[in-house]
Formats: sequence, C-alpha cells, structure tokens
Amino acid sequence: MRFNRFFYLVKEGLRGVFSHGFRSFASVMIIIACLLIMGSFSLVSLNVDSAIRDLEEESEILAFVDETLTQEEARSLETYVRNTPNVRDTVFVTREEAMESYKGQYEDDSIFEDIDASVFRNRYVIYLNDITLTEMTKEDLKAIPGIADVVAYERIAEGFVTVRNVVSAVTVVLIVILLVVSLAIMANTIKLATFTRREEIAVMKMVGAGNGFIRLPFVVEGLVLGLLGGGIAFLLEWGIYDVLCQKVMEFPLAGNLFTPVAFSAIMGPMLAIYLGVGFAVGAFGGALAIRNYLKV
Repeated sequence: MRFNRFFYLVKEGLRGVFSHGFRSFASVMIIIACLLIMGSFSLVSLNVDSAIRDLEEESEILAFVDETLTQEEARSLETYVRNTPNVRDTVFVTREEAMESYKGQYEDDSIFEDIDASVFRNRYVIYLNDITLTEMTKEDLKAIPGIADVVAYERIAEGFVTVRNVVSAVTVVLIVILLVVSLAIMANTIKLATFTRREEIAVMKMVGAGNGFIRLPFVVEGLVLGLLGGGIAFLLEWGIYDVLCQKVMEFPLAGNLFTPVAFSAIMGPMLAIYLGVGFAVGAFGGALAIRNYLKV
C-alpha cells in the first residue's frame, strides 16, 4: 500500500471519530469507566501486596530455648534454626539481653531491682521469607530438640493475606468481564457507523477493493477511541489515587500500618497497560465490527 493511500485511509478513520460525536463520546466514557474500575482494584491489590512485604520484613517469631540448656548449648541450636525452611534470618538473644529489652519498655527501672535475668529465657528472634507459612514454620521450629516453645504474632498478617487473596480474585474476574464489555461496546459503536456506510462498502467490494483497504479506517477509528479512553483514564486514575493516598495518610492508624505505593513508582507500567488495553480493545472492536460487511 502506497503512503498516500495509507494516509487517506487513516484520515478517513479520524474523520469517522468526529462524524459520530455522541457514539464516539459514549465509547470513550465506557472505556474510561472500565479501565478506572480495573485499575482501582489492581492498585488495591498492589498496595496489599506491598503491606504484606513490609510485614514480612518486620514480623518475627520468638523461639524460646529449653530452660535446662546452658547458654552455650542454646547457641549451638542456631544452625538448626537457621536451616529451617522459610527462615530468612535469626538472632540469638540471651537472658540478660531479653531482660534489658524488657526493662527498656518502662521508665522506672527500680521495679526490676529484685528481678534476676534467670527469670527470662534464652531465645531466637526469627524473621520469615513468607508470612503465609507462619504456622508451618512454627511446627518445624518446635520439632527442633531444645526449642521449648514458639510464639508468633501472625493475626494481622493473616488478615492482610486474606484481603490480598480476595482482591486478587475479584480483580481477575472484573478484568475479564470489563474487557469483554468494553470490546462489545466498542464493536457495536463502530458497527453503527459501518451500517450507515454498508452500501458504500458493498460497492467498494464489487469494484475490487481489498478487505484491508476497507477495514483500515474503522480499525483506525477504534484505535483512536481506545487510546483516547486509555490516556484519559490514566490521568484520572493518577489524580484520584494521589488524592486518596493523601486522605488515607491523614489517619494516624492507617499511616502506621502501611505506606501506600507511590504512583510515580508504577507510572510507566500503568501508562503502558492503560494504552495497551485501549489499543487492543479499539483494534479488535474495529475489526470485529466490520467483518460481516466484508462478506459480499
């Protein structure tokens, strides 16, 4: 196809966008709405994953050593603890260090004058690779000879994991449904345009015009609408996300629990996904809309 012919077909596609103003506007609005819903759930899932990773960095398990073991014998267990599956790192804490840490929580040290370090137990502070496997790791640690008890504070982590699983499942379902809806609406919008030009298309087929020559203007129309919807949806998502993050961080409890992922850190991939989805929906919608009119 020569360049001037290609330019003509692209111009015809762009003309179709503006000649069907209301239908084009409706298509763009639907694409924006679908992308905003998909993007919002994806951002929630991303933030929950980030919160879980932060918890994995900070969460710890305490493995208490049997009181009958000496400090040297307690230290000798470190190799077994460190080699336990899902253990990322471990720190041995002596009775004396445990007592000093406990005393540091109180301003008045005098209440500990008659307390000896022997009332505390040697212990291991253990950090995990995956907090979803906390219960399994606890059982593995308890099986080590010399470990008397294992304590884990996994309730908050379990809540985040549950939220992550639910949000991820809902996100996948919504993405599939909304993509189908967007594709169908785009195809129907362009199909209305092709219906008004069905006789012209039939004549072009009869005089020997190829399917590609006829199809390209409608594909271009779909592409323009899809990319326009994707670009606007990205800008709206950016603004809404920043505003919501600022509102969330104003609450002290929320700010202490997690830090939202900065939009600037995911801006590039998000823009590519939004434009990519808009491109795909527009291209397939345009091609799908005209296929019946090419059967002449």
